[in-house]
Amino acid sequence: MIEIDNVTKVYQMGEIEVHALRGVSLKIENGECLTIMGPSGSGKSTLMNVLGCLDSPTEGAYHLHGDDVSTLSDTQLAHIRNKEIGFVFQTFNLLPRTTALRQVELPLVYAGVGVRERRRRAKEALEAVGLGDRANHRPDELSGGQQQRVAIARALVTGPSIIMADEPTGNLDTKSGEEILQIFKRLNQEGITIIFVTHDPEIAEYGSRTIHIRDGLIEQDVAQQNGCGARG
Repeated sequence: MIEIDNVTKVYQMGEIEVHALRGVSLKIENGECLTIMGPSGSGKSTLMNVLGCLDSPTEGAYHLHGDDVSTLSDTQLAHIRNKEIGFVFQTFNLLPRTTALRQVELPLVYAGVGVRERRRRAKEALEAVGLGDRANHRPDELSGGQQQRVAIARALVTGPSIIMADEPTGNLDTKSGEEILQIFKRLNQEGITIIFVTHDPEIAEYGSRTIHIRDGLIEQDVAQQNGCGARG
């Protein structure tokens, strides 16, 4: 599904070059539950941005579903971000005065889906994360765990094959965090590829495979038994 080969990423900060990725090669199979771990500044967020087509590598190749990403137009990349990849972030990224239903509808608005169809799909996505009865609530009427569920529903509503989650439990208490991880586990069991980006070893335990990145290079690539969707 995903294959990157000798990918580098260099940022120019004034006269200084910052080498965020220094030659990363990686294959991620369909249906995997992968965790990317590393300390602050290791390159893990840059790697997520490249994998999520939010940023382009400076050098190296990236193939997604067999397509060479470097040959795709901005419109094609936007379509991939809207349809193929769902994003979930630590800070939820919800609009403050917008209902949960409307938040979840937004990716479908951008995709040009009609009002009736997008409302139906948004309701289904909220029900899938246990928030069918909170559709008309705004973020300030929801707990942190519920807000993250809305964010997951928003990532789900376009039917992506991949969900990327950047520190998805970072702003949650232990109980809410565990509930969110259980949702990701179920989604992985349903066949969605899950990619966690985190520094938290407890989240890493959920992955079927963990990549440790340091100084822009993969330091370890470890398969784990009973990860994510396989957990009992």
